[in-house]
Amino acid sequence: QVQPVESGGGLVQAGGSLRLSCAASGRSTSTYSTSWFRQPPEKERIFVARIWSGGSTLYADSVKGRFTVSGDNAKNTVYLQMNNLKPEDTAVYYCQVGGSWGRGTQVTVSS
Repeated sequence: QVQPVESGGGLVQAGGSLRLSCAASGRSTSTYSTSWFRQPPEKERIFVARIWSGGSTLYADSVKGRFTVSGDNAKNTVYLQMNNLKPEDTAVYYCQVGGSWGRGTQVTVSS
């Protein structure tokens, strides 16, 4: 069972950038893809981005062109580069690897 751990969240002004990390043990051998989800305050958790082991990616329309998901196999780490952040991006961001969820990292975007 993988143990994903998110990091990199914080407070940023609108238009700024953050890079989230998802460190997951055994990613290279035990997982097919890694996904990012987010849960805004008082709302349901929704899909943000996904990266497969071969490098293919998929993005929600709301973040397409602003967010980039990538991976570093040597470090068993997946990144979510978030640019041009908007207040509506404010949420707890979760990493899902091999069916396991991290505890989330808070991203807050101020106006």
